[in-house]
Amino acid sequence: MALFKKKTKPEAPMDLEAVMKKFDQESNVRIWEGKPRIAVNCVLAAFSLFCLYVTLFASWLEELRLTTFVAWIVFLGFLVFPARKSHQKPNHIPWYDILTMVLGTGAFLYFSFNAVTIIQQGTRFAPYQIVIGIIGILALAEVCRRSVGLPILIVAGCFLAYALIAGLSNPTLWGKLNYIVRYLFYSKEGILSTPVNVCSKFIVVFIIFGAFLERTGIADFFINVANSILGSLSGGPAKVAVVASALLGMVSGSSVANTVGSGSVTIPLMKKTGYDSEFAAATEASASTGGQIMPPIMGAAAFLMADYVQIPYGQIALKAILPAVLYFAGIFVAVHLEAKKLGLRGLSREELPRLRPLLKKVYLLLPLVLLVYLVSTSTRSIQYAAAIAIVAAIFVSLFDKKNRITPKRLLEALAAGGQGTITVAAACGIAGVIAGTITMTGLANMLINGIVMLAGNQVLIALLLTMICCIVLGMGVPTTATYCIMAATCAPILIRMGVPAIAAHFFVFYFGIVADLTPPVALAAYAGAAIAQGNPMKTAITATKLAVAAFIVPYVFALNPAMLFVDTNLVGVITISVTSFVGIFAVSASLEGYLKTDMPWYERVVCCVGGLMLIFPGVTTDVIGVAMVALVFVMQFAAAKKSGTLPNPAE
Repeated sequence: MALFKKKTKPEAPMDLEAVMKKFDQESNVRIWEGKPRIAVNCVLAAFSLFCLYVTLFASWLEELRLTTFVAWIVFLGFLVFPARKSHQKPNHIPWYDILTMVLGTGAFLYFSFNAVTIIQQGTRFAPYQIVIGIIGILALAEVCRRSVGLPILIVAGCFLAYALIAGLSNPTLWGKLNYIVRYLFYSKEGILSTPVNVCSKFIVVFIIFGAFLERTGIADFFINVANSILGSLSGGPAKVAVVASALLGMVSGSSVANTVGSGSVTIPLMKKTGYDSEFAAATEASASTGGQIMPPIMGAAAFLMADYVQIPYGQIALKAILPAVLYFAGIFVAVHLEAKKLGLRGLSREELPRLRPLLKKVYLLLPLVLLVYLVSTSTRSIQYAAAIAIVAAIFVSLFDKKNRITPKRLLEALAAGGQGTITVAAACGIAGVIAGTITMTGLANMLINGIVMLAGNQVLIALLLTMICCIVLGMGVPTTATYCIMAATCAPILIRMGVPAIAAHFFVFYFGIVADLTPPVALAAYAGAAIAQGNPMKTAITATKLAVAAFIVPYVFALNPAMLFVDTNLVGVITISVTSFVGIFAVSASLEGYLKTDMPWYERVVCCVGGLMLIFPGVTTDVIGVAMVALVFVMQFAAAKKSGTLPNPAE
């Protein structure tokens, strides 16, 4: 019989803004009120309009376009983000921030206005130009510190220190500094390399699109629809969290923002149903983190991947579908088994929204459907597809008085898009510095040769070492920046070992993301724990267990890229999908220690090994895996029948 936990003293309402500021660096912004707030929003909106114009209509010299874009980022970075979280005065910006803002913006504008001359002068740079470059690099680094955090700067600092001390052959310090600044500031191999280029051309338009789509009320629509369909099932709110977060992930690319946004609704409902605080928080955190692997947006990294691998963005999004479905299926299975183990019911129908009225708002999906159609059919360029989707979002909002995008909300959406771009662009700029430093010192080849030599001919060893590298370097670093670093350092290692390029890039992308769940720097899990008022470390460990698919699926498509629709046919895709799903189900059941009744340790071991055998590609391993998992199923059914705990099918 299903049980609810006994009622406890009501918890104090959670300050979601405080949670965001604690765990999401991007939320620590200056306090602007009244007319100054309107003025700042107008400047941010002007930046968004500038980006839309340049990416859709202008045909500027690339150096001019990129330096102007970064100049905007530096200017807005100091305008929006304070030097410290505390001791903020409303409508106040210190003189030293204004000075740094002017100098940093001026450094990039100097490059903008003199782009042709600088390109033509080759390697002959005057000392004052090197000083200007240093100012520009430091100003961008400070914007990154304020909006993103220290971890990525520590990584960049270590690589730059290596370049100055041992990585370059120039005998003098000034000679090394001169070369570094020329390479990182004045060429397209550093700050102005692929990450910033892709950000200015593609990512910014999709960030603006996400800001508009958010204002149509689509997030509430996803949560309510998931609640209506799944809320009454066993452990319903947890299943709602998984499905809603998967859908919201198509719009937002931030693990922490997803966790706090949907978790504020789903976590209290999960606790009410009977899940403990840590499990509820871990479910939301693991599902929200998975939003970054969910097409079509995929945390903006899909656009970078398309440029690195030279595959159209639509194909990247298509290849991401099956791994993403398996990831969420693994979490869904885990929360279902946990609910069965605890004997939890869902919510009553009276507590849930009715589906029929919700279906009247299905028009909210039009912008997403239109975007996917335009991109997948290559009817329009990616930028134009996103721009058309923005217009569609404004149009569908007109049918809902509550969420109608009025001129005021139009300004707010453009401002939100501009503000959201600052963090991604700053992280991309510093990621370009890291990748540029690795390239100019030859460290990339040294790293690749070292790991290839260490791994020998064993691809699994190379995958394991790469996984560790990605998780460590990804801790506290945004997804886009993590992927840029991994694409420059770790992906070539796997490609050298024979892994297809697309599979190698997906592999490093996945393990860069799970750093948001993996202790000790599990920001999404800690944000969820704050909302649930649970233990942060226990939440992070539970979230890692729930997201076990994220640690398994990348190995599957690295060893057998059929999951990414590479060198396969329909039968191959179906085979690997079915065996991987059954394998993930078995591994999840093993970790939960429950299938039809509690599993003894030896059944858990057999179930886990059998699941892994099914996931590992190959006919022999599949047959052995099926036999082992089937044996555990039979033993579980027999044990449940003997103990009288086998549920009545009518229930």
